[in-house]
Amino acid sequence: MIIERTPNEILLKISPNIDKFAMERLLEYIEYLEMTSDVKGKQDDADKLAEELNATWWAKNRGRFIK
Repeated sequence: MIIERTPNEILLKISPNIDKFAMERLLEYIEYLEMTSDVKGKQDDADKLAEELNATWWAKNRGRFIK
């Protein structure tokens, strides 16, 4: 693997023999890092919000799953 950094981008040169699924997972993770690079929130705040959303969703949809 070769990594080159330019002022505008990072270039990765990887063997074409790498597993397609593994490559897709890696690219999804890199995309996630890119999308969240400017996020100012804290992980604890995100966790609390996720818990609230899950609780709200479960309260609204419980009847669909438990009868």
